[in-house]
Amino acid sequence: MAVDRDHVLRTSAALLTRKSTATMDEVAKAAGISRATLHRHFAGRDALVRALESLGIAECEAAVAAARLDDGPAQEALRRFLKELEPAAGLLAFLYTENQLFEGEEQNEGWARLDTRISDLFRRGQTSGEFRIDLTPAWLTEALYGLMASGAWAVAEGRVARKDFTDMIAELLLGGALRREES
Repeated sequence: MAVDRDHVLRTSAALLTRKSTATMDEVAKAAGISRATLHRHFAGRDALVRALESLGIAECEAAVAAARLDDGPAQEALRRFLKELEPAAGLLAFLYTENQLFEGEEQNEGWARLDTRISDLFRRGQTSGEFRIDLTPAWLTEALYGLMASGAWAVAEGRVARKDFTDMIAELLLGGALRREES
């Protein structure tokens, strides 16, 4: 019987989103395969996390494309992006905690591409007068990532309704990012 790699990755992502310390045995059980089969596809936890990283980057890039970040006001583009990204938020929250993904020479260039796209959105919002100019686009991007991870964890724990994910993040971030009229 052929193993559906996408099924294994998505099942692993769902488990690790709920239990980031899950063992490879637990991952295999959740995917409905033996540990030996899991190890034939992923040599160990690091290989599995790297494969999940690729999936996460692909999900983010798809959300960026679907959100049409260059269309309309920057605030609306940001809300579209959050809405498109919400289904993958749990996976991204898990990846956010995997420090080895963001250190050293082995960092996936996909993260840099995404950082650039999101920073460009904030820069566009600053140029149009929608966003504060005293906060750098890089900082606004990092703040967005942190809020997305926190929002995903709150939803996963049942502390926040899934339907509120986009609005919670957008309102908190934009409430602090909106340019204020000077008195």
